[in-house]
Amino acid sequence: MRGFRIALTRAARARAELQAAQRRRPSDLAQRFSHSAPAPARPSFGIAFDIDGVILRGRSPIGGSPRAIRRLYSEDGTLKIPFLFLTNGGGVPEHRRALELSELLGVNISPAQVVHGHSPYRELVHSFENDLIVAVGKGEPAVVMSEYGFRKVLSIDEYSSYFRDIDPLAPFKTWKVGQTDSNMSAKVHTSYNVYTERVKGVFVVSDPVDWGRDLQVLCDILSTGGLPGSEKGDQPPLYFAADDLEYQAAFPSERLGMGAFRIALESIFNQVNDNPLKYTSYGKPNPFVFKNAANILEKLVMSMYPNSQTSKEVKDSQFSTIYMIGDNPKVDINGALKAGHPWSSVLTRTGVFRGKDNDPQFLADLVVDTVEDAINYILEKECIR
Repeated sequence: MRGFRIALTRAARARAELQAAQRRRPSDLAQRFSHSAPAPARPSFGIAFDIDGVILRGRSPIGGSPRAIRRLYSEDGTLKIPFLFLTNGGGVPEHRRALELSELLGVNISPAQVVHGHSPYRELVHSFENDLIVAVGKGEPAVVMSEYGFRKVLSIDEYSSYFRDIDPLAPFKTWKVGQTDSNMSAKVHTSYNVYTERVKGVFVVSDPVDWGRDLQVLCDILSTGGLPGSEKGDQPPLYFAADDLEYQAAFPSERLGMGAFRIALESIFNQVNDNPLKYTSYGKPNPFVFKNAANILEKLVMSMYPNSQTSKEVKDSQFSTIYMIGDNPKVDINGALKAGHPWSSVLTRTGVFRGKDNDPQFLADLVVDTVEDAINYILEKECIR
């Protein structure tokens, strides 16, 4: 009996020593079942970056942006902090812009992290899926719309090439704007005839290239019910991907943006027609754009932490804070102010805004010199190393 008690004591001592060792260095068994432990809490904040004037100037990174963006990734290259690029720019598919940003910044950017001004056009496919539409702007506007699901789309370059003499100044132009030969177009687009089928929608995807021609052709389309050269008719729907008057490009001072083109078109159209121009504008500072960006960030963080628990600071699966880092007070800061909670605005001095203090009309929550300063502040505030 005494020997049995000694054996029990030794067994208990051995179990205690084993448990202590396991606490110091997890055993293989503990490691195999480590997935059953509660997952770490997901981040309670997200970040939205403007691109032009914050991340890039032209195609050149500015403000320490590559170094700043890399801080949002783990050492193994996986995304650590949920962020996206929220820009009024565009003209190319999101996956192509993601590839360009990846190369310029030296990190892996997903197409889901790129939100262009024209990205909301996806939601309009059901209204125009089988209708003839015209896409306007630099880059590849028709390709963008086709990838969204629009089946009968022509760029304004191609559409204009069908109509002889529609641009009276064409003979005086010494440049080419990528017009497609109308005979080739007829072979490709055999399912419809632009001479008889009316344009049911016009989508300004990105900044127009040939303003003079585009203003003329759009007035023709919009005042004739979608068929240039015919009698006056009801205006087809018109959409602008953004409405910012100016933006920061490679040139030292700001350049006129899509909003300036909209003003020109509206002024001319209203002078030559009885009814005023009707249109819908997307892009910042529209609160809808910020709400859409918040939803995208929410999906992104869920894909990053599929088994994570929501932070106590976050209610109803929403972020406690989303930081909008931009350079344009009228667009970026104004948009964040209109969107309200959980948006917080950070204004940089690398683009449109160059002031010493805060913008007098659209007060940002924080003003910094560069995007790197913004990231340093955010990560310190959120206690992220």
